[in-house]
Amino acid sequence: MKKLVLDFPIQLHEALIIGKNHRFIATGKDFNNVVVTGLGGSGIGGSIVQNYVFDKMKIPFTVNKDYFLPVYVNRKTLVIVCSYSGNTEETLMAMKAAMKKRATVVCITSGGAVAEIANAKKHDCILVPAGMPPRSCLGYSLVQILYVLAHFGLIGNQFEKEIKRAIKQMKDGEAETQKKALAVAKKLLGKLPIIYSAGNFEGVAVRFRQQLNENSKLLAWHGVIPEMNHNELVGWRDAAQDKAVVILRTNDDYERVQTRMEINKKVIKKHTSTVLEIYAEGKSYWEEVFYLVHLTDWVSVMLADLRELDATEVKVIDFLKKSLANG
Repeated sequence: MKKLVLDFPIQLHEALIIGKNHRFIATGKDFNNVVVTGLGGSGIGGSIVQNYVFDKMKIPFTVNKDYFLPVYVNRKTLVIVCSYSGNTEETLMAMKAAMKKRATVVCITSGGAVAEIANAKKHDCILVPAGMPPRSCLGYSLVQILYVLAHFGLIGNQFEKEIKRAIKQMKDGEAETQKKALAVAKKLLGKLPIIYSAGNFEGVAVRFRQQLNENSKLLAWHGVIPEMNHNELVGWRDAAQDKAVVILRTNDDYERVQTRMEINKKVIKKHTSTVLEIYAEGKSYWEEVFYLVHLTDWVSVMLADLRELDATEVKVIDFLKKSLANG
């Protein structure tokens, strides 16, 4: 897993090449909405892109993480199917529903049944390299979603330059990133992590939580500001020294959100002494996103090392899939 985290900038570079070289079958259409359907490591890219397009796309963008599609999906819907293995049962069912509704379907996968169906039905299918844990392939899937949206004229291609700068930033700062990540991992050891961020970085917060779940084998939760100020903040009442709060921050966070973060820190520090802040680096959204993703991915694998666990192992998920297959 460490090698996969280290090679994340290389993966992003390869993803740009894959997206740039794909020749689409489907041509431009007047869509009413976009739905990305995928789960886990295959679906988180959609969640991060959803934050990115919030103030850029003029039609609704939804991320679906279930067997079923929203009832409004129809011929004027673009459905982006994300399944790294190509065999995710929930995603396959949603894909078939999208075809039944005559939606425009574009697939992102390394193969499996998704690729087979896409090829048989003449749907666009962007193939990414196979053989890795899905959670380690965020770069491949996320970048392809951006290229799909750009192909249909729903966003511009500014993301290409921003991601290239993010790649350089990660490579140049690799040693310092690992140093920061180890310091964070040591402070999280033996505690339940709670992650907070501004709403437009919720996808990154979810990614961090999921990496702590799968790589570090830890329960964790996340909340977004300002929403958590209207409910969860009241829960900070009792001693909570067994919990560690990590606040993901950027210099571009809305000023009122920054003020709320400062007030939240004062409240939370009354109950736990472990309150950490990780500031994003970079001059664009994607530089900040990938800086935080890369750093927190390192935190998750380093914390696994500190806990003397194998970051790659996910036996309980294998057990679940086997039990479902036998059921």
